[in-house]
Parts: sequence; C-alpha cells; structure tokens
Amino acid sequence: MATDLTAPAPSRIDVAPIQRRTVRLLFVTQIIGGVGVTIGVTVGALLAARIAGTAVAGLAQSAGVVGGALLAVPVTRIMTGYGRRPGLVTAYLVGAAGGVLVVLAAVTRQVPLLFLGMLLFGGGTAANLQARYTAVDLAEPARRGRQLSVVVWATTVGAVAAPNFAALADRTTRGWGLPPLAGPFAFSAVAFTLAAGVLLVLLRPDPLLTARRLAAAEAPEAAGDPAATGRRGAGMRVAWRVVRARPAARLGIAAVAVGHLVMVAVMSMTPVRLGEYHSDAAVLGVVGVVLSLHIAGMYALSPVVGWLTDRLGRRPVILGGLAVLLAACAVAGVSGHHTAGLSVGLVLLGLGWSGTMVAGSTLLSESVPTAVRPSVQGLSDLTMGLAGAAAGALSGFVMQVAGYPTLTLLAAIATVPLLALALRPASVPAPDEEDRQCG
Repeated sequence: MATDLTAPAPSRIDVAPIQRRTVRLLFVTQIIGGVGVTIGVTVGALLAARIAGTAVAGLAQSAGVVGGALLAVPVTRIMTGYGRRPGLVTAYLVGAAGGVLVVLAAVTRQVPLLFLGMLLFGGGTAANLQARYTAVDLAEPARRGRQLSVVVWATTVGAVAAPNFAALADRTTRGWGLPPLAGPFAFSAVAFTLAAGVLLVLLRPDPLLTARRLAAAEAPEAAGDPAATGRRGAGMRVAWRVVRARPAARLGIAAVAVGHLVMVAVMSMTPVRLGEYHSDAAVLGVVGVVLSLHIAGMYALSPVVGWLTDRLGRRPVILGGLAVLLAACAVAGVSGHHTAGLSVGLVLLGLGWSGTMVAGSTLLSESVPTAVRPSVQGLSDLTMGLAGAAAGALSGFVMQVAGYPTLTLLAAIATVPLLALALRPASVPAPDEEDRQCG
C-alpha cells in the first residue's frame, strides 16, 4: 500500500473509468457510514443528558466532534504515506470501537467512558468527511464541485432515514437487555465495520496513489522530490504555511469551519429544545422527523450546490450559504415551542451548511498543490471539527443559562468574520500552475 511512483502511470483516458468506479464505491460507503454517524448524533445529546445532565449534553456531543477533528491528523498522515484506502478504513474502525464504548457507558452509567466512546465515535465522521476529498483526487477541474457534491449527497440516503431508525434500534436492543438509547450506537458500530470492510476490499486502485503516479509521469523532474510525492515533509506545519500563503485556501477553510460551527451550535441543542415540551414517549419520534428534515437540507440538494459551485464560482456559493445560515438562525430563534418552525429553521440550517461545505471544500482543494493536498484537507477538517466542538461545548451552557433564542443569535453573529473574508477579492491560481510551482 506504500506510495509507489515507479508503478506504471495511467493515462488521462484510463483515469476516467477509475474515477467513475471510485465515486460509485464512495457513494455506497457514504450511505452506510451516514447511517452510522446519524443514528449516534440523533440520540447522543439525549443519552448524555440522561447520564450526566443537560449542561453536559453539549460537551458529550462536542466530544464526538473533537474526536473527528483530532483523528483527521493521523488519518491524513496515513493517507499521505499510504493512500486513501488505509486511512478511511482506520477511521471507520476507530468509530466502530467508539460506538461499542458508548454502549458500555450506557450500561455502566460511567461518564468518563461515555466521553471516551464519543471521542472515538468521531472516527466515523472523519471517514465520511475525508471521502469527499477522495472523490476529487482524479476529477477533472471543471467537474470537481459536482464530483465532490455527489459523494456528499450520498450521505442523504442513509442519513435522512437514520434518525427514524433510532427508535427501531432502541426498541430492538432493549429486548437484548441494553438500556434506553444505547441500541442506536450498537447499530452504528456495525455500520462502520461494514463500511470499513467494503473499502478495504474494493477501493483499488487507490485514487490518491494513482493521482500521484499520473502527476509524476507528467512532471518526471518532481518524481524524486519527497515533498512533491507526499512521502514526507507534508505535515500540519507545512499545510499551515501553504494555507497562510494563499488567500483562496484561507477562505475555503474558513467557509467550511464557520458553516460547521453554526450548524453544530444550533442543531445539537434542538433535540434538547424539543424535549422541553414533548414527553419521553414521543420525543424520539419528533426528534427523528425534525433531524431527518435537517439532514435532507444538508445533503439532498448538494448535487445542485455542486453544479452551482462549478457554474457560478466558489465564492458566490459561499456567500449564498452564509445568507441561508443567517435565515436559519432567525427562523429557529423566533419559533418558540412550534415544532413546524423549528423544522423549517433546521432545513435552512442544512442548506446553508451545504453551500459553505461544498464550495469551501472545492475551493480549498484546488487552491493548493497536489503534493500537500491531503495534509491541507486534514488541517481543514481539524479546524472544522474544533470549531464545531467549541460550538457544541458552549451550546449546552448557553441553552441552560440564556435559552435557545440567544443561542441562535450568537450563532448568527459568528458568521460575521467569514462574511468579511468572503467579500475580499482573492485570486485562485490554476491547479496545474500550482503543481508546477510545487515541483
């Protein structure tokens, strides 16, 4: 699985079927992984509130976000040295181990074990996020937004239905003797393990290694340069220097991070908000419907967002995503205890997140050289995860002290720095030119 630039390089014509096969495989595994991630997200705050209290519920949710962020660093290091396949497999297996630990925490009611399990559970999120970058390793420049968005959209199939599976999983596993809300995490562990097995067997040839061989064949003078091949020298420090030197890359990272921060802050406390005026018997069903609508907003229209990203440009779609996020905060904040209003707000929240995620990820990927692309993408996921973790950690305290409307207002204010950055002009160097400069 090592990076081998001496292997025969494919031609540009040969790359097309490899890319199609890779995108189809990622589509399937994103469905499976999306089920695993979303079932856990659906009940995570509720389970944490039952075990440790409402104020800690946001911290437990943020532990999963932190886990996904921190795991992005070793996962991308694995990818840099050995390719996408071992990195994705490792991330999913770590997520499966986290799901098992959360089940054990629910059984034993051990808060530290719950936090450790949620931390490792973030491996599933790390894998799902890195899959979007895997989709553009061999994509043509004019289709990068669409290829990335197709993989993001694949999560819709599993993720939209997953919150409603949570109640079924809970009922099923109670018959096995598991406590309430533990069963969904057991189902998540199975889903992550299945996704890892599919990728381990079928993700061949590795798209990142294939892209490197192709780049080496087209620029043979760079084939012996370790920095260009990604064998070493492409860690987080190098990634940070590359991003600092490129305004477009900074905008891409900021768009992804801020969009995720706003989404996590509002979404993570919405189930708790619904729990304030729905009975225990009804709350899972209501939360399932509301979060299904939210996740549909996140993913269902991502192919359209990808098409707009390629057609209109990255920056206009980022600005459009920001506008929708502000509208989402306004609608959710004034909805009171009306479930319909919260549902509309969360749909808009998902749409705004989709705009910043797809356009920001595409802009970032094409703004940096191929040699450091995995490390820069890992830095982006780390930044995004830490931003979301901070939002999740603070959301529970804000909810308890000031209420849900104040939480949505603060989330809206958090978009101001990104708005200022997006309105500043910045050029995006052509990817081929960047690669030549790197070589």
